[in-house]
Amino acid sequence: MRIAVPNKGRLHEPTIDLLERAGLHLENGAERKLYADTVDPDVSVLFARAADIPEYVADGAAEMGITGYDQVREARADTVEELLDLEFGRCRLVLAAPEDGDIDGVEDLAGKTVATEFPNVTRDFFADTGVDPNVVEVSGATELTPHVEMADAIVDITSTGTTLKMNQLAVVEEVLASSVRLFAREDVVDDSKVQEVRTALSSVISADGKRYLMMNVPEEQLEEVRDVIPGLGGPTVMDIADDGNGEDGMLAVHVVVDERDVFETITEVKKAGASGILVTEIERLVE
Repeated sequence: MRIAVPNKGRLHEPTIDLLERAGLHLENGAERKLYADTVDPDVSVLFARAADIPEYVADGAAEMGITGYDQVREARADTVEELLDLEFGRCRLVLAAPEDGDIDGVEDLAGKTVATEFPNVTRDFFADTGVDPNVVEVSGATELTPHVEMADAIVDITSTGTTLKMNQLAVVEEVLASSVRLFAREDVVDDSKVQEVRTALSSVISADGKRYLMMNVPEEQLEEVRDVIPGLGGPTVMDIADDGNGEDGMLAVHVVVDERDVFETITEVKKAGASGILVTEIERLVE
């Protein structure tokens, strides 16, 4: 089972880090290699350009792929199916035009020229609006094209909007919201190994921003402690064996909480009678 992943650029390191955290450690990967094995003998990694990954999966060079949703839409890869939003690499494709120009809405671009590195996404967007501009594909420096009279507007990626502002461009409308996704070819979606990979990656994402709290609670204070725990599906409660030191009637309470709630939760459970509170990180969480 092969997973195609970005070979370089801003998506490469986060993707490799996610695979490692999910337990799919790369064993013989190195710069400029096309393939790498993982600790799972049934799973290998194929390195490719982010833009080529949807086609690699669709054509059978890989069974799964990790790349931006924008790349999947641009490739018009109808035979691949999204399995999981990996929740990084967030960006937007936007329609933008010069701030001091006369383009205020999509309808103003009828008969005009739009430059973009995403011609298919752009044409699909305008087809849905009923407006028919001339879409011109460029390979870089898209934001400069309106200033050298190559285009009246652009469709380009933005994360913060800083580059658009620097080039005196204003967003007219959002075309597409994107993030990095895991996807697979339709004919292998139900394969057990594909589902194992999906579960492994999902468990890492589910654990992000979560902490595991363990505490001792007197049995008579349990309900009060329950009331102040913002837990994931309620706490796990276990009896603690009497150690001969008068600790009979104590319970062990374990719960998963959001990291942002840890400070307040510890304060509240201590007030409610909890003691011996331990907080640990969570590497993976299978829900």
